[in-house]
Amino acid sequence: MGAGPVAGPGGPEAGEDVTVDPETLERRRGGERKGRPVGRYLMSVHVRPDATQIAVLEGRSLIEHYVSRPQDDVSQIDGNIYLGRVQNVLPGMEAAFVDIGTPKNAVLYRGDVRYDREDVVEGSRPPGTRIEDLLRPGQTIVCQVTKNPIGTKGARLTQEVSLPGRFVVLVPNSETYGISKRLSDDERRRLRRILDDLRPPGHGLILRTAAEGTTADELRRDVARLVGQWAQIEDLGRRTGAPALLYREPDMAVRVIREEFNREYRGVIIDDRRLYEEVHDYVASISPELADRVELYDTTLDPLPLLERHHVHEQLHKALDRKVWLPSGGSVIIERTEALTVIDVNTGKNVGKSNLEETVFRNNLEAADEIARQLRLRDIGGIIVIDFIDMEIRANRGEVMRAFRSALARDKTRTQVYDISDLGLVEMTRKRISEGLVEAFSETCPTCGGRGIVIDQTLL
Repeated sequence: MGAGPVAGPGGPEAGEDVTVDPETLERRRGGERKGRPVGRYLMSVHVRPDATQIAVLEGRSLIEHYVSRPQDDVSQIDGNIYLGRVQNVLPGMEAAFVDIGTPKNAVLYRGDVRYDREDVVEGSRPPGTRIEDLLRPGQTIVCQVTKNPIGTKGARLTQEVSLPGRFVVLVPNSETYGISKRLSDDERRRLRRILDDLRPPGHGLILRTAAEGTTADELRRDVARLVGQWAQIEDLGRRTGAPALLYREPDMAVRVIREEFNREYRGVIIDDRRLYEEVHDYVASISPELADRVELYDTTLDPLPLLERHHVHEQLHKALDRKVWLPSGGSVIIERTEALTVIDVNTGKNVGKSNLEETVFRNNLEAADEIARQLRLRDIGGIIVIDFIDMEIRANRGEVMRAFRSALARDKTRTQVYDISDLGLVEMTRKRISEGLVEAFSETCPTCGGRGIVIDQTLL
């Protein structure tokens, strides 16, 4: 018996009306000027048969860019839920390789395994301490992708499955219970009172930042939809043989809007009618006060392509270059390798006005802000080492690090930054989920294999 994966954008059931009082709607609507919405951000969605591009602008500056292709169903699978079959268990790596139906087996580490005491294999070791006690080859498990396959590495999995809605995240068969730390203490207290009544038996809930100002009725609808969705996934898992896809995350455009769209956006502009109608209906179901901010870009009225109209392409060209110029004339060089990304800061044409320390300090401040923006725009993950220009004054080094951390705070991807080392280097990590902007727009050179050099074979 065949069955397709469960999928859904994360709003209430189709046809449901969200009832919110007029005063609340008005408060959430956001500002307007001369009858036009105003906001810090703008999202432009350009659709072609072979790819969909999503550009997020802050003012006129491009801060995030996503590319989605039809063939990405194999590689862009973060968030998908699968019924997998354990292929082999490696005690020395404390990991198991799982067949989820993708070209490369996915990896499940010991820390991401969930189990009941009754399921642990009897043995001399304390129960649950080793992965070979918990999993065995041929076993079928429900798991979720937390990191896309990158290069030669397969996807990373977890058994701690979660289903994101607009306002809440449902964690099935869990005791997890929490509220976003980004919300104010007063709002957290208000939401906690509501959450106590909403929590479904046997499942965990996490309230997202988007839940700020929501009513109990809105939260209840979101929870009910997610519980129903999980019931469908469980039912499909019982009727399907492994490996199988049980739940697919929605289209990239809908996913980004689910995670990002709020009153700080002055609009979402889409140049494809089918996607526009899908997104408009989705936004109308979850945030009706923002539905009028979803617009169709009519190419018959404006012949200039959407991304050209918002100067996205010229900014993308710069984002694909290894050198980034700073306003004062300095520069930042970004070099990516298999192991890490190295970023070098130079004064370049910036000769300053007073003394060397002041020139270097101002140049480093500019670089700190630009590096944070480039990491987000290029979606650079993993280990990152930054070589700021040496500063003699300790207070200046501290100020540069404060500015850098402040700029990184706008990045929703988790980062960890260490202070400037004795060698004058800043070491940091940024969670890697996908391959990045450069890889999305390029392929490895068939001549040099990506090394950037060609060996003179006649000498060998």
